[in-house]
Amino acid sequence: MIELTLAQVAEIVGGRLSDVSAAEAERIRITGTVEFDSRAVTEGGLFLALPGARTDGHDFAAAAVESGAAAVLAARPVGVPAVVVDPVVVDPVVVDHPAGTAGVLEHDADGSGAAVLAALAKLAAAVAAKLVEGGLTIIGITGSSGKTSTKDLIAAVLAPLGEVIAPPGSFNNELGHPWTVLRATESTDFLVLEMSARHPGNIAALARIATPTIGAVLNVGTAHLGEFGSREAIAATKSELVQAVPESGVAILNADDPAVAAMADKTVARVVRVGRDAPGADVSADGVSLDPLARPTFTLRAGAETVPVTLAVHGDHQVSNALIAAAVALECGATPQQIAAALGAAGPVSRHRMQVSTRADGVTVVNDAYNANPDSMQAGLKALAWMSRGGTPKRRSFAVLGEMAELGEDAITEHDRIGRLAVRLDVSRLIVVGSGRPMSAMLHGAVMEGSWGSEATQVADADAALALLRDELRPGDVVLVKASNSAGLGALAETLATEGGR
Repeated sequence: MIELTLAQVAEIVGGRLSDVSAAEAERIRITGTVEFDSRAVTEGGLFLALPGARTDGHDFAAAAVESGAAAVLAARPVGVPAVVVDPVVVDPVVVDHPAGTAGVLEHDADGSGAAVLAALAKLAAAVAAKLVEGGLTIIGITGSSGKTSTKDLIAAVLAPLGEVIAPPGSFNNELGHPWTVLRATESTDFLVLEMSARHPGNIAALARIATPTIGAVLNVGTAHLGEFGSREAIAATKSELVQAVPESGVAILNADDPAVAAMADKTVARVVRVGRDAPGADVSADGVSLDPLARPTFTLRAGAETVPVTLAVHGDHQVSNALIAAAVALECGATPQQIAAALGAAGPVSRHRMQVSTRADGVTVVNDAYNANPDSMQAGLKALAWMSRGGTPKRRSFAVLGEMAELGEDAITEHDRIGRLAVRLDVSRLIVVGSGRPMSAMLHGAVMEGSWGSEATQVADADAALALLRDELRPGDVVLVKASNSAGLGALAETLATEGGR
């Protein structure tokens, strides 16, 4: 973050000083990072006191200052220098923190967490505005699937051009978004922000914190369908990003998705169209092929220029992600040759997203267990099918699938459809993990599609799935582990990848 006095922080967020005089607040300088985990505070940093499901960050405020934090942003006095903001009455706020933090803000009963988050947003907005004046380029990304993978690719292709700040993993909500903005400093050239939504207006609110110079929309699918109610509502929410891009900016649209292509009419910014199949796309891919591990090779076409690209990430769907990254980099001044080199060196960065590893016994494990929706599940299964038959000899394929969350009344139908797709793709073995109705529907779909019998089975949990895999896997098999994060299959995939067979 840029250096600010505690007095300036109080003025920006509209808070009052606590346990510190006005004169002292002018002398206290925030020179470190802003953190919500007391174990991650840096010297001169600012600690966010957020209430959680099991612990309250206010209880860790003193420890954070003892560890080096200069002050605290809180909703009540904490006995150490702080800026205090008054609780606000709102609907329960839900924020998912990464594993290992001091707490998870699940329900904000008294509005104290909402107040701290609102103050954090004001602070991030002020810092972003200051940095944009100094030349910072802000890139915003949204879509129903592929945001994190694309964010990682964009960060990789921009790295040769200057200093890049991008969020770790999927830090894309009302906490992770401003937290990422505040990682930027005067030396940052590019700020890459992933923007997620659970309700209409979420992306617009995030864009107000840090208005994108470049806004990229990947796709409109069925993620969070249960909360939005329709694909049209999802499209309207995703379009909030390009509506926020100013006339001087650029909207990059995946023209292969008609719902995204239609967003050209909703932005005042210049539009750049990317696509594999869309006629007249400004950035496109020709001659896509996959190697035995489903790593794509293609010719990148940008206007009249062409350059060969071989990706280090896995899955045919990564081509569209790479095209978005290439379009962003071109707008930021990269040459096609620089982009091709960067894409070729950009392997998976974020955990549990198409992480492919091959054990000593030849078993290949595809860990894609962080998130799942019907579109990403389809992409994962297609990658698995290719890996099993893309080389010689053909390999047995195992799909270990957990629940796709937040599909609402479409959950049964969509899980049934994925079970049927596994059969149509000739997956050797389907292991359905979980006992709920959606997972039973997935098994039913597989059985009804192909009368698989023992080729498809349902187990109660990850431990049962691991025991089955240990018993059945043979050298050379390939395994996809995929589910929404709430299914908890990430640990199963990690164990499977590291134990090397038994």
